This record gives sequence, C-alpha cells and structure tokens, in this order.
Amino acid sequence: MPDVTDRQFLASEAWSTNNDLLRNLAISKVATGVLGVAIRSSTIPGFENYLRSLHPIRNPDDDFLREFWENEFGCSPGALQLHAAPLSSTLKTRSNHVSSAKASFQKASLSPCSGTESLEGLHNSITDTSQLRVAYNVYLAVYAAAHALHSLLSCPDTDSSPGNNSPTCSSTKNIKSIELLHHLNNVHFTTPQGETFYFQGGDAPAKYDLVNWQNTPEGSLKLVLIGRVDGFDLHLNESAIQWTTGSKQVPTSVCSESCPPGTRTTNRKGEPLCCFDCIPCADGEISNQTGSLHCVRCPVEFWSNAKRTACIPRQLDFLSFNEILGITLTTAAVSGTMVTTAVFVVFLCYRHTPMVRANNSELSFLLLLSLKLCFLCSLVFIGRPSVWACRFQQAAFGISFVLCVSCLLVKTIVVLAAFRSARPGAETLMKWFGPGQQRGSVCLFTSIQVIICATWLSLSPPVPQRDLGFQGSKVTLECAMASVVGFSLVLGYIGLLACTCLLLAFFARKLPDNFNEAKLITFSMLIFCAVWVAFVPAYVSSPGKYVVAVEIFAIQASSYGLLLCLFVPKCFIILLRPKKNTKKHLMGR
Repeated sequence: MPDVTDRQFLASEAWSTNNDLLRNLAISKVATGVLGVAIRSSTIPGFENYLRSLHPIRNPDDDFLREFWENEFGCSPGALQLHAAPLSSTLKTRSNHVSSAKASFQKASLSPCSGTESLEGLHNSITDTSQLRVAYNVYLAVYAAAHALHSLLSCPDTDSSPGNNSPTCSSTKNIKSIELLHHLNNVHFTTPQGETFYFQGGDAPAKYDLVNWQNTPEGSLKLVLIGRVDGFDLHLNESAIQWTTGSKQVPTSVCSESCPPGTRTTNRKGEPLCCFDCIPCADGEISNQTGSLHCVRCPVEFWSNAKRTACIPRQLDFLSFNEILGITLTTAAVSGTMVTTAVFVVFLCYRHTPMVRANNSELSFLLLLSLKLCFLCSLVFIGRPSVWACRFQQAAFGISFVLCVSCLLVKTIVVLAAFRSARPGAETLMKWFGPGQQRGSVCLFTSIQVIICATWLSLSPPVPQRDLGFQGSKVTLECAMASVVGFSLVLGYIGLLACTCLLLAFFARKLPDNFNEAKLITFSMLIFCAVWVAFVPAYVSSPGKYVVAVEIFAIQASSYGLLLCLFVPKCFIILLRPKKNTKKHLMGR
C-alpha cells in the first residue's frame, strides 16, 4: 500500500464529521490535521433539555430509548416500568408485562434499574447537542413547512385560482400540494437563533462549516470549527487550524516549492501536478507573482529587468564617442587624417620635384584634401543622431567620395591622353586635357553628386528614428532612410565613377613608364570596389548601431586603401630614394 503519512487530507461532507473515524486511534496519526467541509451546525433551543429529560418511565413505548438505557446503564428498565405503573393498569395488563419480562430476560440477564438513572450527567454523541447538523436541517425544514402552512391557511382570499400570480389560498379541509409548494417557495422567516431562512430558486442558502481534526490528550481526534461559508462569503480563523505537521504553519508542498517571481511553472512529465520545475522567463517577458503559470511579454517600448520581475523602459542606444567601438573608429579617423596631412606636407615641401609634378600636382593636392574630408566625414556618423546630423553625414559622405574618385578618374584620363598624344597625328589631344579642363571635369563630376544630394535631402531626408524591431533591452536611435532611392543614387553614382576609373586604369596599366601611376590607381580602385561591394550585404544584415559602424568602417577602409596605394610608393621614393626622383628615371624608355 502507498505511504499516506505526512499528507494533508481534505474531507468532503460525506466523512468530515464521521465520529467512528474521529474515535479510531489507529488512524489518528494519518488523519491529524484533516480539513473538511461539513453541513452547517447550530443549536436548537430547548432540545438538550428535552433529550436529558427522557426516561423509560415517561416513555414506556419507546423501544429505542429502552435499548439505549440498557446499553448505557447496564440495567433493565422493564421492572421499573412494572412497579411504577398504576395498580389498575398493572392488573389489567399483567399478562402483557409478564410476557415482555420473559422476552427481556431471554435477551440478556440484566438487573433491574433502580430508578435513579438519568441522562442529566451523561456525555456521549447522543446527548451532545453542540453541533447539530442533520437534525438542525430537519428543524429548519419543519419550520419552513410550518410557515408555509400558516401562510396558506391565513390567506384572506380563499377563492384565488392557482393560475394567479398572487399567493394561492386553501381551506383547512382541502389543502392542495401545489398550493403548499407555492407558499413554501415564498417563506422568509427568522429562527429563534437569529438566522434568516428563505429559498432562492428552490434552494436554501449555501451555508457550510469548515472543520479541522485536531489531537486530544487522550490520543483521539476532536472536531474543531475553524470557519464558515455563507454564500460567497468565507470566514476563516487561520490561527485555529492545526495542520498535519502538528504546527500552526501552513505546510509547503513536499515535491516543489512555489516558483519565485521572474519564473514560470512547468509540469514534470509523468509526475503529480504538485511537482513542477521553475523556468526563468525569456528576455522581454516578466512574472511578478509567486507561482505564475505564464510569463507576460513587455510592451514594445519596454524590456524586462535582470530579475524578469518588472518591465523597464528600453534605453536609447547609438554609436557614441564614449564606448570602445566609437573610440576605435574615432582613433582610426583621426589617424587617417594625420597621415593624410603628413603626406600633404611632404608633397608641399617637394612640390618642385618630378615625382610631385608628374601628372598634375594640383590634382594630387586636391585628392589629398578629398581623402582628408573622407576621414573626417566618418566622425559625423558617431554620436547621438539629430535632424541636421542625419542630413549632413550622408551629404558629406557622398560629396567627399565623389570628389576623391573624380580626381582619380581625371588622373587616369590624363595618363591615357598623354601616351595617346605621343602617337603620330595625335599631338593636339592633350590640348583638351589641360589643367583647366582637368579642374573643370572634377567640378562637373562633383556637381552632379551635389545636385543628387540636394534633391534627396530636400524631398525625403533621413530622420532620427527609434528602431523598435530589434528585440533587446536597448532601442536603437538611428538615421532612418526615408527614401532608399536617394541613398541608392548616391552610392550608385560613386560606384559608376569608381568602375569607370578602374576600367580606364586597367587599360593604362601596361603603358611604357618606370612609374606608371595607372598601376597604382588600378590596385587602389580594386580595393575600393571590393570594400564597397562587401559593404552592401554587411550593411543590410547588421543590427542596431552596428549599421553605422559598418558604414564608417567602409569609409575608412576605402580611404586608407586609396591613401596607402597611391601615396606610400611616392613618399618612399621622395624620402628614401631621392636618386629616383628624377625626370630621366620616371620617363624610363
């Protein structure tokens, strides 16, 4: 058999007041602390005095009382009844008494009662009227029937038909059950104990006792009233409860403790319902009560705290100058600007040498200036986005890079034109690519990008916006592209110039020259194009503020590629190999 000790039992009305179980010492260890629902109990005025006044002398025809008397006092009340009866009655019914006495002696050999026996000092379940349950309900039923009869018989209108809505009436000689039932449904009276009784929808008010089985010094159990249920009202004296553990503390489940806030309960497969595991709430969900069955998801602009017990506002997140990533990118931008400035100073100091003057030194200085702008424009992307910051960063990025690529494109065209003009009949070709035409071409290419940016920023500019789609404790504040077409045109125009420059430089890479700048332009544009081709998928797939970091990285990586590939070889010759910085060496064949 299963072990049922240390279990908290709940008793139904069927056995919560069973005296046989309460007196059974064998089950007291298991049944201690039972909580049960019982039929409501009460006292009936005068009923205890009536019970204790019962005596076989006054109730000679009550067989139950005679048998009870024999069991309780161990004597036979038959002889007592015989001597107490009047003489005339004794003579008249002598034969009957003799036969009754013979029957009593045949049952058991009991001595005659002395006549002093009484129920006044007797204490047992029969004489205990402190908790009348079924008897009290019978008492109420009799009262209800009496009130219904009284209402029926005292009705002034004895001619009312049963079909009327008014109470029906009857005479004492012709009481109909349907009429009595009608009056019974309408009874409303107060008992001598002060309790109001009535029927509601054919049912009496739901009233129950809450009982508790508690130990007695003798080892048996006693029934203790700990509360009542009156309709929807619950009255409970928790301090009077004795639990199965023997203490006043409410016992906890022996299988699983209640799950704390921040977790939810999940049942264990194949185990009772009181056995469960506590699962922490997922990110963005909370439970603020003990023993929660489910976690509740926070609103869109809120997130769960570390303990998953409350929803807190999501923090604004953006690429700032104070974090490690922002500091790294800022350092790279400043370093690029300083290196570009150093190259600019070197070129300025050696501006009269063949290495600097070759292929239009003016374009070289303009290219260095545009590279410096490219490095500096990446700083605009760092920091809290604002309306003007969102507009300026895209314009500065687009115009700076077009200026840079335009200088490279014009340089490549000049290299091709210079070698083409050396052929017979093409002497006038360089007249179309003089210094003025080169400056004009750079301005023309850059002006187109300026027009694209101005149109884009005037019609549908980027605006600061919270990105609530990314789930996390932080909400990203970013510059949202209101018009993807405008941003695509800016990148597309830069890509068109870069591809054209790469194509022309590729054709000019094998032209006869010891220092053919087209080779450097080809390699630098390959790096430039590779960076921006890889930028597109990385930009689309990056979450939150890392979108900005990817764009800054692309700007700086392509700028460093152009700076290192184009100017490091020239600075190496200018500073470390000055003997090669001659026109004769540069022209070669």
